[in-house]
Order: sequence, then C-alpha cells, then structure tokens
Amino acid sequence: MNKIAIPAAMTAVTLASAAGAEVPSVAADIPPVHSLVAIVMEGLGTPDLIVQPGASPHGYSLRPSEAESLQEAGAVFWVGEELEPWLVDPLSTLATGAKSVELLETEGTTELEFREGATFEAHDHDHGDHDGHNGHDEESEGDDHDHDHGEAAEGEDHDEHDGEEHEGEEHAEDHDHDEHEHHHHGHDPHAWLDPENARVWLSVIAEELSTLDPENAETYRANAEAGRAEISELIEEIGADLEAVRGANFVVFHDAYQYFENRFDFPAAGAISLGDASDPSPARIEEIQHKVDELQISCAFAEPQFNPGLLKTVFQDVDAKTGILDPLGADLTPGPDLYPQLLDQLADSLTDCLS
Repeated sequence: MNKIAIPAAMTAVTLASAAGAEVPSVAADIPPVHSLVAIVMEGLGTPDLIVQPGASPHGYSLRPSEAESLQEAGAVFWVGEELEPWLVDPLSTLATGAKSVELLETEGTTELEFREGATFEAHDHDHGDHDGHNGHDEESEGDDHDHDHGEAAEGEDHDEHDGEEHEGEEHAEDHDHDEHEHHHHGHDPHAWLDPENARVWLSVIAEELSTLDPENAETYRANAEAGRAEISELIEEIGADLEAVRGANFVVFHDAYQYFENRFDFPAAGAISLGDASDPSPARIEEIQHKVDELQISCAFAEPQFNPGLLKTVFQDVDAKTGILDPLGADLTPGPDLYPQLLDQLADSLTDCLS
C-alpha cells in the first residue's frame, strides 16, 4: 500500500497555520479527484465527495447531503463537463459561492481524443500532448473556464446509482449507452488515469486553495509537492512491474484506460464494448471468441459491475483468462491513499492476469 508521505517539518507549519485560519469547505467530484484534493488538504481539513464510490460519474442524482456540500463549498474540483454533463446545472444553481475548477481545462493537462474503430481494431497509441497542453511539470493557476465542450462522454456501462434524488432538483439523464458506444467525439475524459495529469492537478489544487486560503498556502503547496514526488516514484515502480508482462495481448470490455496505457506504453489490443444490461447474442459471442483466438489474447478485463456469468459465457471456449480493472477505485476507501492505491491496483490486475 502506498501512502503519500507528509514531511515531518510540515507538521509544525500545519498546526501553526490551522490555529489562525478557518479552512474553507471544499468538494470534489469522483474518488480519484477527491483523493488528490485530500492529499493537498492533509492536516488541515477533509474535502467532501460528491459522486459516491461505485456510482457512475456519467449520470448521477445528488443526495441532499451532496447538494448541501456544493452549497457550502468555497471551491469545487471536478474533471469536467465531458465526464459529468449533469453537474453543470448544480454548480451554477447550488455552488453559487464556489470557485469551480474544471481540471480537464487546466494548463499542463494531457488530453487524448476518443479512440474510434471496430471492435479489437488496433489503436494508434503514439499520442502527443493535446492542444499545447504539454507541460507536465508546469504549475497552473487553474483559472475558471466556461467552454462549450460539445458532446458529453457517454457509453460507460455502470450500475445505476441507488441514492436519493436531490429534492427540487432533477439532474438525472437517460443515457442510451449501447447506442453511443462507438460514436464518441471530442476528448476522452478519463484523464486521471494518467499519473502525470495527477501531478499537474496537485499543483493546480494547491494554487487554487492557496488563493482561497492564503494563510495556509505554505501547507497546501508543501503537501502538493510531497504528493507529486510520491506519484513520480510510483510511475517508476509501475513501469518496472509492467516490464514483466510487456507484449502480452489483452482486451478490455470498456475503453476507459488509454491514459494509463499511453503513459506506460502498454496498449490494449482493443475494447469489446459489451453492455451489461443483456447477454450478447450467439453471433456476437462467436465473433469475440474468433478475434480472441486470432489475436492470441492472453486476458480480457471487465469492470466490477459486470456480471461474472457474462465473462464465463463469452470466454468459456477460448484460451484466455479474465480479470477486473477498476478505473474509479470502487472498493477503496476514499481519502489521500486512494489515488496511489488505484494505480497500484490497475498495475497489479494487469500483471496478475497477464503473467
């Protein structure tokens, strides 16, 4: 288990500054972003989590407690409209006093286009940094952006969130996931799975909180720097671990991992894009099994919400193992340790299944 190390010298700074300043309320959208904010706020306060573990960020109905967190927040950190189109209205109507920081739009963030193509089609993984966002170590001021992103990201097959709907606010949208699985446009929003983006975002978060709470600025910046260093070490460790299985072919059920694949030069052979609402037809199963044999696939990865029986049905007659990849850390405890644990978990799942 990796834990972000907080320098001992910083503890005295934290205690002294916290005694003389009221730390602002802060909210974050999904567990990985919440974890990065928690790293920066270590020793001063704890951010509120908006989208609870195990829920899809693409469509979500706020609980009253989550709506209250937005109302009380001095700052809200979220991935962006391409991941969470439903969050735009609550931010404008509930979080009226908050600084809204859309992390996908911060300078230094690497953005990748959605991958297109037929099932199992080889993807071009030679991605450059997008739109001039090429400074991984550049610290950004994280200014507000008000952009029209175009089509929001849809098509992830997640379980429905079973929380309460926020009273007086209807934010849930009906998404026909299967209809959009191969019609993505714009940027892939799963950018937190590139740990270099996480390093950039730590600096962005620290600068935003330092502006909001200047009395604790030194602590925010020191925490962010410690987190950046820890993630740099983790990048090296994961790269070394993946060397043992580099070159093995694998596929994913849901194409959410290209940022991780791109960072570590560890590409998937393709995405099956099976929905979890109904069983695939016999013809579809035969097609997948043929491609698995043709490409000598060693492992196929689903996500936690997929029915294990579906995996067994699809792969019962082929020589390939199955595994689980989780892009959100659904089974991890929210907090500063979650983000490094999430990266470790992805690497461990790959090496375990492919070895």
